[in-house]
Amino acid sequence: MTDGAWVSLFSGGKDSSWALYRALERGHPVERLVTVHPEGDSYMYHVPATRLARLAAESIGIPLVEVEPDDFEADDVPDSGEQGDAELEPLEEALRELDGELDGGITGVTAGAVESEYQTTRIESMADRLEANVFAPLWQENPRDLADAMLDAGFEIRIIRVAAYGLDESWLGRTLDADALDELEALNDEYGVHILGEGGEFETLVTDGPHMDRRIELEYETQWDGSRGTVQIEDAWLA
Repeated sequence: MTDGAWVSLFSGGKDSSWALYRALERGHPVERLVTVHPEGDSYMYHVPATRLARLAAESIGIPLVEVEPDDFEADDVPDSGEQGDAELEPLEEALRELDGELDGGITGVTAGAVESEYQTTRIESMADRLEANVFAPLWQENPRDLADAMLDAGFEIRIIRVAAYGLDESWLGRTLDADALDELEALNDEYGVHILGEGGEFETLVTDGPHMDRRIELEYETQWDGSRGTVQIEDAWLA
């Protein structure tokens, strides 16, 4: 399976962006980015600010395919396993269409999974059905080492949602730098906050990096309910 194209499962967040960056570093011919836009909550996908994937794709220079599923209704789910399988269906359908369109079909997909067996096993099963490889360079790596590697490579990472004890409104819009990582390590020791937000403690947006020609500029407001909050992006553009 050396011929054919690679496709990057891409949200614009740090994990999927790092998987894409590492794939490009290794010479994988990534010909499409694929972003799923969940209407509501999701078990399988990054949710906030996915519309900015269009700007990221323009800056990166790789065409974007956008998947628009119905509301997954993930807020009241009797069986999380069945829910994950159902949420994967529109993505797999989009990849099958791409497999028929791209020269040589799809050889591989990139994934930004860090520790989630729930997501990873489903992506691997989907890739098997597509007869494609999976490139998941973050999988089971040390979280602090990964975060440091992202910063060392020149990634600019903004926090756009928080939902964990110990993360207050001051974290919304904050750049994930070395000081922030030190604080997250302390919060991990005290409250169990994952350094990369793997448990949904926080979500991110990559606004610049070595794989991007232009950085994403943001105008935003913050919404805070006393325990969790979100960056509400009013405008975004490429500098």
